[in-house]
Amino acid sequence: MEGIQRFEGGYLLTNSYLAPTPGGAWVMIDAPIDADRWLDDLGIQPIALLLTHQHFDHVMTAGAISARGVPVHAWKPFDRSLTLEEVVREWGMPFDVDPYEVDHVIEGRQSLEIDGLTLELRHTPGHSTDSVSFYDRDAAALFAGDTLFAGSTGRPDLPGGDMAVLSRSIREQIYPLPDATRVLPGHGPETTIGTEAAENPIVRRI
Repeated sequence: MEGIQRFEGGYLLTNSYLAPTPGGAWVMIDAPIDADRWLDDLGIQPIALLLTHQHFDHVMTAGAISARGVPVHAWKPFDRSLTLEEVVREWGMPFDVDPYEVDHVIEGRQSLEIDGLTLELRHTPGHSTDSVSFYDRDAAALFAGDTLFAGSTGRPDLPGGDMAVLSRSIREQIYPLPDATRVLPGHGPETTIGTEAAENPIVRRI
């Protein structure tokens, strides 16, 4: 079984990840454009799709993957107010998200266990109200969505965003993790907790 795999899809170069489970299966994190084709190329059928949040670029193929019998986990039920489709249409980007069912609403939960893989759930609003980061303590890896990037953070100026809330999420839910923890963001290259806590120009550890 290989380690965590990454795919970058769509106009916004959104990351999707596959995380191996101790039971020999795969869990998928986020579903940008062409993520379904990525699965086809790899010959992989994940046993779960986890959404860090439901902005359009992270869920464009969630419907197609759900239709394959893959259960979807997200902080909140599907809601077009979360996908930002109306906002991006105003930007001249007419994206339409195929509706999908969130089979497991994880709001308020502390952890998930899927085929022997335990993920701690850290609610990290500020970029989106439904943002959640998935922490694999055994692998020392955090799937951070659009909360924290290498050298930056997610945008707080979209509907549901708030810079003060985002800063608090990062300082209280992310920076307390061990410095060596890999941060696997929704866009761009991976980084580490220690690097961002010390050097991130927007939010640093206090």
